[in-house]
Amino acid sequence: MSPKPDGAMRVLFLGDICAEPGRKAIEQELPGLRRQLDVDFVIANGENAAGGYGITPAIADALLKAGVGCITTGDHAYDRKEVWEYLGTEPRILRPLNFPPQAPGRGFGIHDCRLTSAEGTEGTKAKVAVVSLQGRVFMKPLDCPFRRTLPVLDEIRRETQVVFVDIHAEATAEKQAMGWFLDGRASAVLGSHTHVLTADEAILAGGTAYITDAGMCGSFDSVLGMGKDLALRRMIEMVPVRLHPATGDVRINGVWVDVEPASGRALAIGRLSHPVALAGNQTVAD
Repeated sequence: MSPKPDGAMRVLFLGDICAEPGRKAIEQELPGLRRQLDVDFVIANGENAAGGYGITPAIADALLKAGVGCITTGDHAYDRKEVWEYLGTEPRILRPLNFPPQAPGRGFGIHDCRLTSAEGTEGTKAKVAVVSLQGRVFMKPLDCPFRRTLPVLDEIRRETQVVFVDIHAEATAEKQAMGWFLDGRASAVLGSHTHVLTADEAILAGGTAYITDAGMCGSFDSVLGMGKDLALRRMIEMVPVRLHPATGDVRINGVWVDVEPASGRALAIGRLSHPVALAGNQTVAD
């Protein structure tokens, strides 16, 4: 990975945090990764953080305390009822923008950060906007994410040119289409939801960083972070068993993106796959 250019903002986007292994990995490793990668701001998708299904206020607070600056979500945003009120009161957690307007929470936020120098000292103040979107192909019939985004981008750009979009979607084509749709309008369009880190990171023609999926933070000795045996039984026998988190081969997946703050154009994007040896004991009692 090349050094961060002078004056640039480096944002780390972490793939779906899956259950306790993913949470513990972030809490343990993120402070060191921020220093090692010279990161100015961290975004993480946390919609699977509570046992693989949703997120709770306590879990969100722990992720924020560990150094995550903004948490995005997706189709599991409301799985835990205790988070509904929290979504409406904590500006650093988002639900998808294209949910109905009366749904608890907000779909975008603008956050302050300070750009760090190569020596690790804090420097210029900057703002980064984060937008959470959910796709519709093979998913819930929500409002059109394409149409809902443009008015919000106009509002955001009155405060900052740096805009990161999490497109939480099943279909590769829908994510790629969003990348091209927002090329030159957003600093980065980064996919989540499918838990597999793709190898198609690129800077598009208009200056937008793109990847189809940022992967997962959790157990890779699994089926998308969940126990293999029950996942196989569900698929082979068609028995509606509830899946439980796996614990082995823990990794942190994501991408880092360098952005020019004044223009919002992406300068570089790179993948992150960081193996983690968790300290102490862990349970799966989420």
